[in-house]
Amino acid sequence: MPVARHRAFLDSNMVLYLLSGDAAKADGAEALLRANPIISVQVLNEVTHVCVRKLGMGWSEVAQFLDLVRGFCKVVPLTEAIHDQARRIAEHHRLSFYDACIVAAAASAGCRTLYSEDMNHGQALEDGLTITNPFAAAR
Repeated sequence: MPVARHRAFLDSNMVLYLLSGDAAKADGAEALLRANPIISVQVLNEVTHVCVRKLGMGWSEVAQFLDLVRGFCKVVPLTEAIHDQARRIAEHHRLSFYDACIVAAAASAGCRTLYSEDMNHGQALEDGLTITNPFAAAR
């Protein structure tokens, strides 16, 4: 059942921009977070991986950061149904499986907008979901 039909969903890169040294991207990510978007456990997993492996953050720092993010976002679980939908989406739209997991979770949550800089800006996907690069419009 959809959580909120017009609420936006954030890809992992949007969450990670909160930690960016690029002030414009960090501010943009903060503005998206203030709108109380939806994320999935997949997003939390990917953010955790980048924070630990690429940014060298300790586990307590990661926990504090994710607690902050979860304070603003509704987190939807990964389920078998979302997994199955992600496999179909990956095949049909030729997305990576992990991107397809995010798309499937966003569609399952009833979102209309998926904010991502890594996917195709303007691409229409499942159930009226459209990928939007919030930084493309600013260019």
